[in-house]
Amino acid sequence: MREQILSRTREEVPHAVEVEIENVEEHDGRFRVDAVILVETDSQKGILIGSGGRMIKAIGMGARRAIERELGGHVHLALQVRVRRHWRADDRLLDRLGIE
Repeated sequence: MREQILSRTREEVPHAVEVEIENVEEHDGRFRVDAVILVETDSQKGILIGSGGRMIKAIGMGARRAIERELGGHVHLALQVRVRRHWRADDRLLDRLGIE
C-alpha cells in the first residue's frame, strides 16, 4: 500500500506516510484487510483522498491487486486516512509499526 501511495503522489506527499494494518480476516479463500494510512497534515490527507475520492480509490485498487497476487485469493481492502501529527516522533507507535 505504501508503495502505491508513494508512486502515485511522488513529491506531493513526503515519505511521512505509513500504513498500519488493523485487521486481516480469511474466510473461504477470501480475505478482508482493514488498513489505516497515517499522515502528518490535513493537506496530505486531502491529497491522498483526492478529488471525489479518486486518489484513494486508485491507491486501493493497485494495492489490492498486489495483495491478491501475494495471497492468491480475492481481497476486500478497506482503507482509511488519518492525520496523526508528529507520528514519527511517537516511539510507542513506531515500535508497534516495527519502525526503528
